[in-house]
Amino acid sequence: MKKNRNLLRIPVSGTAKRKKIAYAAVILLLSAGLPGLNACNSAADNHPLDAFDAQAHRGGRGLMPENTIASEKNAIDFNSTLEMDLQMSKDSQVVVSHDAYFNADFCLTPEGKTMDKKDGRSRLLFNMTYDSIRKYDVGLKPHPGFPRQKKVAAVRPLLSVLIDSVEAYAKTKGHTNHYNIELKTSPKEDGVHYPDLGTYVSRALHIVNDKGIADRTMIQSFDVRALRMVHDSFPDIETSYLVGKNDTNTVQGYISKLGFTPAVFSPDYHIVTPDMVAGFHKQGVKVIPWTPNTLEEIQNLKDMGVDGIITDYPDLYSQLKK
Repeated sequence: MKKNRNLLRIPVSGTAKRKKIAYAAVILLLSAGLPGLNACNSAADNHPLDAFDAQAHRGGRGLMPENTIASEKNAIDFNSTLEMDLQMSKDSQVVVSHDAYFNADFCLTPEGKTMDKKDGRSRLLFNMTYDSIRKYDVGLKPHPGFPRQKKVAAVRPLLSVLIDSVEAYAKTKGHTNHYNIELKTSPKEDGVHYPDLGTYVSRALHIVNDKGIADRTMIQSFDVRALRMVHDSFPDIETSYLVGKNDTNTVQGYISKLGFTPAVFSPDYHIVTPDMVAGFHKQGVKVIPWTPNTLEEIQNLKDMGVDGIITDYPDLYSQLKK
């Protein structure tokens, strides 16, 4: 905190006089909006509640095809938390995929052909058995949004298979994986992208439990219904409340809307402020924003005292200043 020069001019004699002047100085600071105290309550005074959580969004899709075994292994190479999304197939398999369909930007048909957006969107995973889903390639077509992305043959993996693969890979690296798994649900998608909310949540969370990774997993979602279900049925698993940049509220407002206090609050990085971080920290809630993709953006958020970052470029973490 910068010293206030006026406070250093208190006379060295006369106890009563010194007290009177000191009292007047405090009143002066209060009337001026406490500039000195505000400086101490700045971003520099926010601190993460725990070790910084460097997460690789969809496995780090800026570097590797998203939500694939290859991308999640690559995230391990950068010592990052493995972030991923879940969908369901027609035969009730839990599939690792952000989109509920085949995104024409980077997916190829079983014949190796490209699709237009309308065609891709018509191919809903929930209308296909997993045996059909795994015939599509999702890693060879250059992604227009991520020119640095390495191209490798890849398929939409089952969650169970991905976990087995990355756990085995991590052992060869002497690494312990942590997971951030997003439940892709909403009221308008019930019965359209999955049978029903209860079935979706139950199947996903039982895989997490059966694979023995529950204590290393947080479950995130924009859907408060899904988070409440996890909170009630799987209370030992951490929950993370996702919000977009248009979902503005107070700290207590967010918690009230959710209905309980989550372990993590995960906002669009554009709406993060030092006051937001401090407010959630007072509630014992970590703040992990998504998805800043430049070193400047990530550093700025880290300087605010956030508890982690979800980025498409996990290679940027090594360049951060402490």
